[in-house]
Amino acid sequence: MGSILWLLIGIVIISAISGSLIFEFLTPHSDSSMTSLEKKCEDIAKEGFRIHVMYPDLQPNQLPSADMNRLMYLDEIWIKDCVSRLPAESVFNIIQKVEHDFYSGE
Repeated sequence: MGSILWLLIGIVIISAISGSLIFEFLTPHSDSSMTSLEKKCEDIAKEGFRIHVMYPDLQPNQLPSADMNRLMYLDEIWIKDCVSRLPAESVFNIIQKVEHDFYSGE
């Protein structure tokens, strides 16, 4: 009776481990695509932040036309590619990183 119990416990443990490995193997990993998207979004945020810092007290319609057009284009890409495709936590992390890097001189 005791050996049957140990055999059943062993089968349950092996089944759980096998199921976990199969699930891990079958689950798609998109870390590389998210990393490239996050990098793209970080570059967009850096350029937009640079323009905002150049004109801290001006509204977008008061900027020189080239900078206003560039800022509007960056805002459109930011919304379309970053805000709508990344989790909110990633977006906030990118924003915090860009601000931190700028103010720390990196």
